[in-house]
Amino acid sequence: MVNLTRPDGTIAEDLALSRRTVLIAAGYAAFDVGANAQPIATPADGLVTGWETLPGGLPAFVARPAGAKGSGGKHPAVIVVNEIFGVHEWIKDVCRRFAKAGYVAIAPEFFFRGDPDKTLTKLTDYAAIRVIVARAGNEQVMGDVKTTLDWLGGQGFVNKKKLAITGFCWGGAVTWMAAARFPELKAGGAWYGRLKGDPGTEGRKWPLEIAADLKAPVLGLYGALDKGIPVADVQEMQARLKGSKSSIMLYPDADHGFLADYRPSFNAAAGKDAWERLLKHFKANGV
Repeated sequence: MVNLTRPDGTIAEDLALSRRTVLIAAGYAAFDVGANAQPIATPADGLVTGWETLPGGLPAFVARPAGAKGSGGKHPAVIVVNEIFGVHEWIKDVCRRFAKAGYVAIAPEFFFRGDPDKTLTKLTDYAAIRVIVARAGNEQVMGDVKTTLDWLGGQGFVNKKKLAITGFCWGGAVTWMAAARFPELKAGGAWYGRLKGDPGTEGRKWPLEIAADLKAPVLGLYGALDKGIPVADVQEMQARLKGSKSSIMLYPDADHGFLADYRPSFNAAAGKDAWERLLKHFKANGV
């Protein structure tokens, strides 16, 4: 219900505010919800969806085609790595999109130790968000990826020879790092993940430093208008990937978060093209 905020009735700004409030209440990350966003809502019919608790207490949202369990059917699987806002409604929808395409999609809650009350989706203070995210160091995250890979390998509905990973923003960088770490992965898709950090940050390396170590081909999906990831960094990564099976697609009119249809930076054309390219990339590499 829209509340009238003035005697002469509701104006466009009132409706936009109401729309944003509705989306936040529905579980989208409050920090960057677009006032006029109309995010895709993928139906769960024909799917099995819900939370699983992996070893070590790691929570993970899973979406998969119905009928796979107990039917002898095995599906390729993809690990979906969240943005800095954790596993919120948009990440769940991405999992459902993958499941509709025939994948078992799993989104681990990498920040659950530092955010046991799941406050990330409600926070609008970027500094507070960064404090929580920083608690998940690179080695811990890589350990959680390993836990997820092991769990997938033990499920009767998963083809353990067909495993991929994709991630967004924070998760885009994780995707590059995981592809250099785990030979179980056959393909990766890195959406606008940071490629370079400050020297010594978290005592870790960054994607540009491990480009030669990739064990799985990664498709990078980046926007030239991204203010946080200079085009020069993308071009440097492209140069380091030359001659390998990995590559980067740079969209000239896209900004950071261009696939995220709940954000103001959503770019429908770039998002559609990139999603189709990612699915082709997975299939071309046997996933």
